[in-house]
Amino acid sequence: MKLKSLFDKAKKTVDERGGVQSLKEDAEELKALASGKGGLSDKAKGAAAAIKEPGAPGATQGEGHGKDTP
Repeated sequence: MKLKSLFDKAKKTVDERGGVQSLKEDAEELKALASGKGGLSDKAKGAAAAIKEPGAPGATQGEGHGKDTP
């Protein structure tokens, strides 16, 4: 019974944040921040700011940072 409750709570949280696609966008944004330039504290601040808003609204601004672009 507790497992079902945990599953329902996780599903509710994902739905509140915009669904599975939004969750994937959040993960990609955090991945980009983690692999980008800067110190650990800068990355932590960026990650904290990024997860406050569901989806990846800042992804277009942060794309290319820390990644090799042709």
